[in-house]
Amino acid sequence: MDEQEIRNVYLRYCRGIDRMELDLVRGCYHPDAVDEHGDYRGGVEEFLAFVASGLTRYERTMHFLGNVLVEVDGDRARGEAYAIALHRLAPRGDRPARDHVVGFRYVDDFTRRAGEWRISHRVCVFDWTRTDAVRAGWDFTDGFRRGSRDAGDVVFSGSLADLFEAGPTG
Repeated sequence: MDEQEIRNVYLRYCRGIDRMELDLVRGCYHPDAVDEHGDYRGGVEEFLAFVASGLTRYERTMHFLGNVLVEVDGDRARGEAYAIALHRLAPRGDRPARDHVVGFRYVDDFTRRAGEWRISHRVCVFDWTRTDAVRAGWDFTDGFRRGSRDAGDVVFSGSLADLFEAGPTG
């Protein structure tokens, strides 16, 4: 059960980043947690400000988790989650739209406080990166429901049945 709760922290974190729901991300950390995330190293609130300013340059992001290993020892645990993050950069000036892809691992120390597992220390270990120009090709038509980077995304809707009736643009 502890392992599943910790895996859910990873999943909530990814959803929070991709939907830019920073309160969801905040809830993955203990208030006194620290994060080393590329060129950022510090506390949670400062990390959230760093994320908020950095993510605005992307049209969309999508984080995929692969191998997740959780080792629980009482009220402490070590988690390692392999991840691939995709970032869509909008065209800018003479630069075309680009996809920036990063392969990395979240290595986390979790602690359980008041019955709740959260991150107490995180280190992101970066393994590789790649950036490619987006080529012209098939794109979504108006009939496709598109994701949004905020609380308006379909995952936060109260009823999927109501959305179905309204259609993708309703």
